[in-house]
Amino acid sequence: MVDFDEQPATLRCSGDEDQSTQGGRRRAMVRALRSKTDVIVDLTELVFADPSLMLDLAALARRLRVRGRKILLVGAQPQIMALIEQVGLHRLPGVRLQGPSPALA
Repeated sequence: MVDFDEQPATLRCSGDEDQSTQGGRRRAMVRALRSKTDVIVDLTELVFADPSLMLDLAALARRLRVRGRKILLVGAQPQIMALIEQVGLHRLPGVRLQGPSPALA
């Protein structure tokens, strides 16, 4: 599940996210795109993701970057961190990565 809270601008990803749930995250992504500030992407409760989520986050980062903003990935569990590194999301302009959740480090 992906939700967006405006104050502070936070995109929260939880549970399992894959291509079958992609349509359900669209609304939250559109709301995040309208943010007037950088967007925190809270991955703390994300248990599983496939590359479709990473592609959506990359597209969000690209669109926000054009507007002078970026995304900050926080709280990724080890398996999510591995996926981020595998697809190279953390190397894209407009993307900052904070280490894994302290409870999991």
